[in-house]
Amino acid sequence: MKKLFTVIALLTLSTLLFAQKAGDKISFTATDFKGNPVTSEIFAKNKLTMVNIWGTFCGPCIREMPDLARINEENKAKGIEVIGIVIDILDNKGQVSERVKTTGEKIIKNTGADYTHVIPNIEMFSGLLRGVQAVPTTIFVDSNGKQVGNAYLGSRSQKDWQKIIDGILEK
Repeated sequence: MKKLFTVIALLTLSTLLFAQKAGDKISFTATDFKGNPVTSEIFAKNKLTMVNIWGTFCGPCIREMPDLARINEENKAKGIEVIGIVIDILDNKGQVSERVKTTGEKIIKNTGADYTHVIPNIEMFSGLLRGVQAVPTTIFVDSNGKQVGNAYLGSRSQKDWQKIIDGILEK
């Protein structure tokens, strides 16, 4: 309960700050679930990156992950990549909760969502994650690291996400 309160408090505080919006440059330094460094340079290698912000407590997040894995695989040739950011992995001291990390690893394995999953650091809550009000939240980022369009709240099917991706690519 304390953990949930901390996440809610962080999300509430983040909504008081200016939210990330279309055209904003996204910058971060973090690690993935394997301990590898991940920075906003990840965006430069793709035409478009789909950033899905999810929580281990979120049923809709988990249910859409198999579709996101298929989107990631089927769109690689187009220069599209999916990355996940698990928002509830930090404890109330800003440290990685091993229990939540283990849960996240199980979810990733069970859903086949073998794309990159980022473990955010506390600084990301005042940057990239500052406008996240609910999960799942998904944003798209171009190869220059700039957000394309507005954030999408809620889960969607593979078919619906593909329509959104194709629409962005047409612009």
